[in-house]
Amino acid sequence: MWDMIIINPMVNTLLWIYGLLNNFGLAIILFTLLVRLITHPLTVQQMKGTQKMQQMQQSKEYQALQKKYKDDKQKLQQEQMKLYQEMGINPLGSCLPLVIQFPIIIGLYQAIIRVLAVTPMDMSKLFYNVYPFVDISKLLPVNPDFLWMNLSQPERLPILGFEIPVMAIIVVITTYMQSKLMTPTSQPGEQGAQMTKAMNLYMPLLMGYLALTFASGLSLYFITSNVASIIQYASMGKINWRNLLPGKKASAS
Repeated sequence: MWDMIIINPMVNTLLWIYGLLNNFGLAIILFTLLVRLITHPLTVQQMKGTQKMQQMQQSKEYQALQKKYKDDKQKLQQEQMKLYQEMGINPLGSCLPLVIQFPIIIGLYQAIIRVLAVTPMDMSKLFYNVYPFVDISKLLPVNPDFLWMNLSQPERLPILGFEIPVMAIIVVITTYMQSKLMTPTSQPGEQGAQMTKAMNLYMPLLMGYLALTFASGLSLYFITSNVASIIQYASMGKINWRNLLPGKKASAS
């Protein structure tokens, strides 16, 4: 079921784009942008949910509850749920679209890895994902070369005798920028604020580790997706670039 709904459409679309461009690196970039375009309504819904949460956290009613029930967490949660209902806010409104997009992200990674089949066993598995009307004999083996990289292998760029993981570094930087620019605001002292701070620190490191150890085709996907997300949010006027400055607290645009 997973292959039929997620993997097979992605694999065949990726192969089709590769057949048009004859460049797998450009195919990954274009395919990532296409997926971002398709999931744009989910991104808008997530942004609206986040914005409502920001407005609620900055309201006088919410701040009054924080002070009144600061020593009674259970009562605070009950009153917060009442406030959610009064203001018409779904607490999961900003998280649900992200949960829906998560299988798409996993599927896209698996599709890239499967198309980059290098061993006979991997190629035989790939045949089960290709639709009958796709002439795979003209597309395989996929040429994994893009710029200085072999997209089926972890990336390293020789510089002055050192093997520098350029793509992994760019993944860390763009993931950090995306987190800082797009993370919803939280009031100081809240548990959510602490979690947000931890995520902004550890998520770029985790993505950088994946980019360092897995095929560089995944790194190319990460970078394209991060940059596309930043541009997408910036085009909707929902980014405060000052959040990138050292010492600045996250703020709403």
